[in-house]
Amino acid sequence: MDRNSIIGFVLIAAILGAYTWYTMPSAEEQARLQHVQDSLANIEIERQAREAQQALEAKEIGTASAGTATIAPAGKDSIIVVNGDTLNADSVERALQGQRFGIFQASATGTPEEIVLENERLQVAINTHGARPTVIRLKEYQTYHKTPLYLADPDSGNYEFRFFLGKNDISTKDLHFTAEKLGTTGVRLQAATTDPGRFLRITYQLDTANYFMDVRAELIGLENEVDAGSTVFNWELVGLSNEKYRTGELQKSGVYFKYFNADREYLSESDADEKKLEGKTNWVAFKQDFFSVGLISKEGFASNGSEIAITPLTDSAHTKHYSAKLFFAKERGAKVDLPFRMYLGPNHYGTLRRTEIEQFDKIIDLGWGIFGWMNKWLVIPIFNWLDGWKWSYGIIILVLTIAIKLLLMPLTYKNFVSSARMRLLKPEMDTINEKYKDGDMLKKQQATMDLYRKAGVNPASGCLPMLVQMPVLFAMFKFFPSSIELRQEKFLWADDLSTYDSILSLPFNIPAYGTHVSLFTILMAASTMIYTAINSKQMPQQQGMPNMKLMMYLFPVMMLFFMNSLPAGLSYYYLLANVISILQMTVMKSWFVNEDKIRAQLVLNMKTPKKKSKWQQRLEDMQKQQQAARRK
Repeated sequence: MDRNSIIGFVLIAAILGAYTWYTMPSAEEQARLQHVQDSLANIEIERQAREAQQALEAKEIGTASAGTATIAPAGKDSIIVVNGDTLNADSVERALQGQRFGIFQASATGTPEEIVLENERLQVAINTHGARPTVIRLKEYQTYHKTPLYLADPDSGNYEFRFFLGKNDISTKDLHFTAEKLGTTGVRLQAATTDPGRFLRITYQLDTANYFMDVRAELIGLENEVDAGSTVFNWELVGLSNEKYRTGELQKSGVYFKYFNADREYLSESDADEKKLEGKTNWVAFKQDFFSVGLISKEGFASNGSEIAITPLTDSAHTKHYSAKLFFAKERGAKVDLPFRMYLGPNHYGTLRRTEIEQFDKIIDLGWGIFGWMNKWLVIPIFNWLDGWKWSYGIIILVLTIAIKLLLMPLTYKNFVSSARMRLLKPEMDTINEKYKDGDMLKKQQATMDLYRKAGVNPASGCLPMLVQMPVLFAMFKFFPSSIELRQEKFLWADDLSTYDSILSLPFNIPAYGTHVSLFTILMAASTMIYTAINSKQMPQQQGMPNMKLMMYLFPVMMLFFMNSLPAGLSYYYLLANVISILQMTVMKSWFVNEDKIRAQLVLNMKTPKKKSKWQQRLEDMQKQQQAARRK
């Protein structure tokens, strides 16, 4: 062999060696390939076991109907022949459990048992198969149909702690636990392994007299084998329809959550929505109209992989499907010790606030900005004080309305007087309108402003009292639909002040109105119409706004449609507010406001006009500049 041949063979060998080295899988790839091979082996064993199980269930000697598996004789020590392979049924089952559960093979089988925990307010049943709650009942409440109120349907979805132990993906939903009762309010559940010193422990403990349940999951003896940061808690719930008006119930059901150092946020309340949590999260709450399931972590739920979701449901028995996939904010390598709390209770403002969980009371939407402040610092304190007298809630709403109207009386009086002063300038305004009816509108405006200055009338003075009263009006629009105190409370013909009242069910649906007739809404709209008619006579005529009167009378008609399905308590409040406002106007006009005296004062002011203020002078100068610019 010559030198060239030798060099050629050497080069070929070098190229093949280099190619082999280059294409050789890395350690990570080798591990992945081994995992695939193990998975394929598991699949083959599972296939054989399925055929063997089918053969066992068929209890036939010879060829089984499901495939080529045969057994002989029947029993625990049956010999199973699968595609020519002789297997022992018990050995196959143990092998499968070993492949799937690893050292938790000892907890793969068992007999499910329910452990019932109770305190004054809650009844919670925990199933030893999966260590999961199967019943969450609020003992103080009932559904609209007077049946026991279950906070949700816990058994309708997934509930699990999940972690990796070597190659094994372990889920608590597949494990059987032994239970140790801790009095009537607690239970300690334990999933055993093949080593007595290593096990999974989950503890549930109800508070003695409120709506909290403490949950704690621990892996004992496995500190170096399981990463706490990769342990995840999954929970899916389906909300049950507990109220009279399911559409209203859907509109007030959602998922709320709060990041550390941020304000409360929420998912869509009308459509399906999901979100990956973007920061450490203090709490997540599944809100079901008047009730909530809250998950609260002092250390926080981590942002890496945690996600929440909600989906509206169409069947009449349920409302929405809730889900949360939550990782725990643990350092890598930390011990698996995962404590958190569950709030299982009503959306009552005082109750939520007393939990001292930051912004937990914001599960209840009391309105943004000043509307929320009005509810928190004015409406709710008065309502709670009146509630302590144990009156009918119809009477409480009446007294609440009177109290708020009395508090606003000074502003109402000021607004009434301001309107009277403007209205009593009608003779002078008629003269200005006649003088400039075909002339320059800017000159007309200047003459009007000059009249106001001479008479000592500020046209904006009536706006401030109205602006102050508006937040109270809108605050009530948030307060009544969210007040659990009104739930199932009867008054007059209304059987539940927290939802609509109905005196007639229609055999058809009226678009934007509904299939029922609410009497409180009709009375509210009628009183608004009367109030508008009386108030329009007290207001000065608005020049250049011919459609204003039509709009004022159209508004009550619109409210008739808009409020037909809103809570009866809200319509009742607006009805009372209108009646009291009408009485106030009548009393003030008859006894407290002397229009002749006001007119005499206006005439005197016009004879001895005050000096122009700086603001009036600037406004007049601007008008003159605009007029000069138009002439150019």
